[in-house]
Amino acid sequence: MANETLIARLEQNLRQSRAARTRLAARLAEIESEAEIIRAELIEIDALASTTEAAIVRLLSNVVSGSVNATGANSVNDLEIQLQRRLAQVELQQHNPQARHSIPQIRSNIEVTSDRFFDRTIPQATTMILREAGGPLHVNDIYNRLLEGGFSFTGHNPTISIAVSLNRNTRFRKVAPGTFDLVIRDAAKAS
Repeated sequence: MANETLIARLEQNLRQSRAARTRLAARLAEIESEAEIIRAELIEIDALASTTEAAIVRLLSNVVSGSVNATGANSVNDLEIQLQRRLAQVELQQHNPQARHSIPQIRSNIEVTSDRFFDRTIPQATTMILREAGGPLHVNDIYNRLLEGGFSFTGHNPTISIAVSLNRNTRFRKVAPGTFDLVIRDAAKAS
């Protein structure tokens, strides 16, 4: 009897540990996604700084040579306006992270509406989902739609499983952090 109680308590602790690990892994995936977004913004700011620096060098060389004209002044004014707009966007994004990218939520109350993905792999089912969507989707959206279609996940972190599976498959391309589209769609648009 004491052994059964101990086993039951250990099983409960094991379930709690696995649930905590799943939550932490999901949080880590969110943080990694946020880090990718911030890296992209840093690259964009670096490009903007390089453009501004090049404009300053051109302006200074024009001033030194004495050849500043009205068109040069206009292009500097245009550059200054662009710079101010971009800096305002960056400022807004820093104070309002949701303005940056809206990451779809994983729904907890998903009702299975069919069994069409029951015997499919992640790439097979995701191909169908992306074709129906007509554009790229975030892994959280893909996850929600897979569950609605009766897909059964075996791992502890299904969104990471989706992302890894799509990253490894040449049918898909990553278009933004955690967001995938079909490669073939690009080929159809190019024709």
